[in-house]
Amino acid sequence: MQALRQLSAEQGRSVAELVRSGVDQMLKETSREIRVKRLLSAVGKYNSGLTDVSRNHDKYLAEDFAK
Repeated sequence: MQALRQLSAEQGRSVAELVRSGVDQMLKETSREIRVKRLLSAVGKYNSGLTDVSRNHDKYLAEDFAK
């Protein structure tokens, strides 16, 4: 609490505002971590059978979106 009060005085912001800001930041970071974990968990799960996806991904996406 002492550190929060000192920071509050230094920044000219209320302790409540600092706490809200800290909670918001923590939620953003946690949400990002969750999204990254979900994305990484999908890596390697699916196999298209194609060997040139890294070179032709735009072509394949365009074909799929055209359907």
